[in-house]
Amino acid sequence: MKNIKTISFIIPVYNEAATLKDLLKKVEEVDLGLEKEIILVDDCSTDGTRGVIEGLPLHFKKIYQRVNMGKGAAIRAGVEAATGDLVIFQDADLEYDPNDIKEMLKPIFSGNADVVYGSRFVTHSCRRVLFFWHMLGNTVLTLLCNMVTNLNLSDMETCYKLFKKDIIKNIKIEENRFGMEPEITIKIAKMKCHIYEVGISYYGRGYEEGKKIGWKDGIAALKCIFKYGIVRRFF
Repeated sequence: MKNIKTISFIIPVYNEAATLKDLLKKVEEVDLGLEKEIILVDDCSTDGTRGVIEGLPLHFKKIYQRVNMGKGAAIRAGVEAATGDLVIFQDADLEYDPNDIKEMLKPIFSGNADVVYGSRFVTHSCRRVLFFWHMLGNTVLTLLCNMVTNLNLSDMETCYKLFKKDIIKNIKIEENRFGMEPEITIKIAKMKCHIYEVGISYYGRGYEEGKKIGWKDGIAALKCIFKYGIVRRFF
């Protein structure tokens, strides 16, 4: 679409000093045919990540949280700062490949989609084999979210969520942590916008490699599905 010229990458960062520069190199090198705005939100890292961000060139937008608030709060701060025609969430841990965004853009450029999710489970690309219970939890949360939204997503918890600016800017993100994943999904479903899924590759990390999400985040997501999908809907 001719009116889409820029894309904002919102990158929440917490203790990713070891991977951040490599990730940013991948983001800058990928050719999407769009001007990129890269927004880094440091969630009060303790491993030297802030020093890495401070040493980056001035063309990066840098936001520093005063206390550790969680991914949802970092995304909220990034969305407020974003000026691109499109907005995409990008983790800093190298689990997701920015080259996959090329395929995610196609439904947007064709005029069919307002929102595109990158699915790790309907893909022909490579996907690292990891934890059964993590996958089962993701499947259950996606199923429950689909039930309250009447969508048929395969991967609600994916990091790669691509939005037209006017969609994400009109969502009030209330959750500070990983509960923002079902929250955003439920809220865009209520907006009746056109949502697409595209298969992506996935280079997952183990917990010994720095993966942070755990069973407590799954419980929090379950509570958010109940809160936004049922309580808010009927009461």
